[in-house]
Amino acid sequence: MRNSIVRVVGALFVALQIFPACAQQSHWASPDDKTAQYIIEMERKWAEGVCTDNGVVAGLLAEDFQGTSTSGERFTKADELRDEKGARTAHGCGLDQTKVRFFGDGLAIVYGSEHATGKDRSHPEAKVCQIWTDTWLKRDGKWQIIASQDNRMNCR
Repeated sequence: MRNSIVRVVGALFVALQIFPACAQQSHWASPDDKTAQYIIEMERKWAEGVCTDNGVVAGLLAEDFQGTSTSGERFTKADELRDEKGARTAHGCGLDQTKVRFFGDGLAIVYGSEHATGKDRSHPEAKVCQIWTDTWLKRDGKWQIIASQDNRMNCR
């Protein structure tokens, strides 16, 4: 029994030496990266969708999407689609900054910020600013958002 354990441990040690663990390589998107340009354009459309129903959410979010709102509530694609169909009170919506970081060929993290005036119905003329992180995944040749985390921030 002891010899078997020693052999298994020895084989495992040799295997770990032959096949070292490799960290996932990542890189920031270059300005001319076509995939990053597409992702940023879709993020812009989502940010502007707060002001106008541009119908971007249906294709943008994956079916298993999960988001976290500025109030800490979880929301799904279905929740976001319902919100998209609701009445619009905001104006002056826009995307401020974005940075895309790729992890391999099928995963990207997007760090961004956006603004809108009138999004807070209790303060219709107040400018609301958010900073967020979205996780994009390429499935079956299509890039979609699978997760998002939104946070309110002071507008500059």
